[in-house]
Amino acid sequence: MTVNLLSVAKLPPLLDQSLQDRYNFIRLSEVSDSELESLSPSIRAIAANGESVVPGSFMARFPNVEILSVFGVGYDGIDVPSATEQGIIVTNTPDVLTDDVADHAIALLLSIARQVPQADRFLRADRWPNGGYPFTRKVTGARLGIVGLGRIGVTIARRAEAFGMDISYTSRQKRDKVPYLFHDDFIALAKAVDFLIVTTFGGESTRHLINADVLDALGPHGFLINVARGSVVDEATLIEYLQDGRIAGAALDVFETEPNVPQALRALPNVVLTPHMASATHETRAAMSNLFLANLEAHFSGAPIPARVPQ
Repeated sequence: MTVNLLSVAKLPPLLDQSLQDRYNFIRLSEVSDSELESLSPSIRAIAANGESVVPGSFMARFPNVEILSVFGVGYDGIDVPSATEQGIIVTNTPDVLTDDVADHAIALLLSIARQVPQADRFLRADRWPNGGYPFTRKVTGARLGIVGLGRIGVTIARRAEAFGMDISYTSRQKRDKVPYLFHDDFIALAKAVDFLIVTTFGGESTRHLINADVLDALGPHGFLINVARGSVVDEATLIEYLQDGRIAGAALDVFETEPNVPQALRALPNVVLTPHMASATHETRAAMSNLFLANLEAHFSGAPIPARVPQ
């Protein structure tokens, strides 16, 4: 019997097609409320992505849902406690995107420190004949702070070692067997570094974790890089600090109201902005898709699920 699967998010085309081939694939965006109501008892799986918001009240509309599969490592928009209460398994796609996100974090760090996009625009505007580009910031040997030393944070740190960076971090708890200096306070970490990379999880518990106090501590020579969630940074305050030169610059892959990015932020000369693309390589999106499918297939075949979110 074909399983009815409800997709509540836009998924990559190849994954979308694979789900259509394997399941009775229903897009939430293409059904009316009345159609959804009639289909609800037959839905056994829900497909989401890392930006999806799926509250317990929504899941409760589908009494026979067994699994909610998330395309992405982040699942802060999923009400996991409610899913657990309703007997719904939640899965995600960790590990396979770690290298790409770490690579992108380092790319952003180098881009904002050396002002690569700005220098590119300078040259294309034929401004070089009137004088060279202003000096930029050296990266090798600089002090790097990482907010959240999970899989991605550790991988970033290892890449930063190649630049001879002095690495420290803060996390929910001190990590064993890492050579980096631990700070139990975000402000103390920000005071101690030149570059602050945010890799922590999203959700209400970390909302606006990077606030005015942290930015004050980072100071006018400090740079902020965010590859975590847009909600972790107080974006309005960050814009004010960038406009006033109270921090040197920021490189951001995530934003508070994606895909809408404030014009005030886009207009700033001391930022590098990318459209939430840290894991967006052909290779990694294929690996994420494969793991997403493997989670579903394992559940419906009775096999161990490769990447189940902790209850």
